[in-house]
Amino acid sequence: MDLFEPPTDNAAEFTVSELSGAVKRVIEGEFGMVRVRGEIGRVSRPASGHLYYDLKDDRSVIAAITWKGQAGKLTVRPEEGMEVIATGRMTTFPGQSKYQLIIDDIRPAGAGALMAMLEKRRQALAAEGLFDADRKRPLPWLPEVIGVVTSPSGAVIRDILHRLRDRFPRHVLIWPVAVQGDKCAPEVAAAIRGFNALPEGGPIPRPDLLIVARGGGSLEDLWGFNEEIVVRAAAESRIPLISAVGHETDTTLIDHASDRRAPTPTAAAEMAVPVRVELLATVDQRAASLSRCIATGFVNRAHRLRDLARALPRPETLTQTAAQRHDLWTGRLDGALGVGVAHRRAKLTELAVHLRPRLLADLAARGRERLADRARALDTCTHRRHERGAERLATLSARLAPAYARALAEADRDMARRRDNLDKLEARLNAAPATRLRALADRLEATDRLRQTLGYRETLARGYAVIRGDGEVVTTKAAAEKAAVLEAEFLDGRVTLGAKPKKARRDTPEQGSLF
Repeated sequence: MDLFEPPTDNAAEFTVSELSGAVKRVIEGEFGMVRVRGEIGRVSRPASGHLYYDLKDDRSVIAAITWKGQAGKLTVRPEEGMEVIATGRMTTFPGQSKYQLIIDDIRPAGAGALMAMLEKRRQALAAEGLFDADRKRPLPWLPEVIGVVTSPSGAVIRDILHRLRDRFPRHVLIWPVAVQGDKCAPEVAAAIRGFNALPEGGPIPRPDLLIVARGGGSLEDLWGFNEEIVVRAAAESRIPLISAVGHETDTTLIDHASDRRAPTPTAAAEMAVPVRVELLATVDQRAASLSRCIATGFVNRAHRLRDLARALPRPETLTQTAAQRHDLWTGRLDGALGVGVAHRRAKLTELAVHLRPRLLADLAARGRERLADRARALDTCTHRRHERGAERLATLSARLAPAYARALAEADRDMARRRDNLDKLEARLNAAPATRLRALADRLEATDRLRQTLGYRETLARGYAVIRGDGEVVTTKAAAEKAAVLEAEFLDGRVTLGAKPKKARRDTPEQGSLF
């Protein structure tokens, strides 16, 4: 048999590409849309933006792809170890002779699996100390600038702004982010870090408080706020942060990392600022209380001072006795000195008889010195009294001159005020007749203009005429028919319209009336 002899059967021949295309059409036709339950493994995120991962169970593995355009719309980002239900279509990749699943949507396989993964992540982050109470900072009592991280088109930002406006209007900076989907987590983390990166005193004011807010939703809708990047950004924030994600029953990991958790965005606005009206009322109450306390303190101290003053004697009473005693001893001093000198002179004379002349001379000299000392002391005391009297007189004189000068100055100022008032009254009196005459002239001119406007001749000038019949003004048709002669008066003169025709005879036709 010849090895190069062509086959004699009728089997069709396919190229590799034709066979791969046929297989591709069969698989895509049979499995155009399928839902697959499995565990995600080996997730790859290349720079192209596409997602490559595996779906597996305990016996088989299927390669899966989510294209870049659809990856941004996924509500749950695929992570290794997550059990999901994937919806997509089967196809083949001829370049490697393998089949794969093009996935358009991913849902968690159940709340239990998703919550288990969430709990595992929470425990891991809590072990790092990101949720510790000592890391949380107190909120500022009245922040000047509030930064809000939320969607700019939702009802959340309107509720926050409305509540802030009602309670205490503040300067609000909004950082728009996606609050759902694949872009949620990186944008929220970037917003928190961006607010913290603003410099103090820069062109954009740095917020004193941050609010991360979103409305309610399912666990999958809120999953972006459970991402590790968001939790770490909230924990690292140097600005106090309020988490207001979801409703009161919703809990996300950012709630544990934030400094305060609000059940709703409106409640976050209430936590951020106090009520301005209540603050004003409190300030008014405390100001009134302070005023009352000050007034009461002054009154009490005044009463206490008066009570103490009544217990003290008058200053004159304290000095009068001493002054009287001083005057008494001063009056007796001169006589006492004379008597003492005479007594000592007599004693000296008695002793001089028994003393030698030198001793007598010494005693006499000593007596004279003592007498001179006493005389000098008396002169000094008298001189001091005169000096004190002169000083007091000088003090009273010095006080009298300024007082007299102040009285004269006050009298001059009062006289100047009276003179100014008199000058003003004189000016008003001089101007009153002219003002009155000017007002009367204006009134007369206005009356004359009104007279000219409504006058008889001015009415004729506007196109009117006066009709008189038999010399009387005619105002009705009946009066005009009765009048024998009618006359019309215009602005520039009068015109006779004609006489009333006589009664015509029966055999002649009646002449028509002028009117």
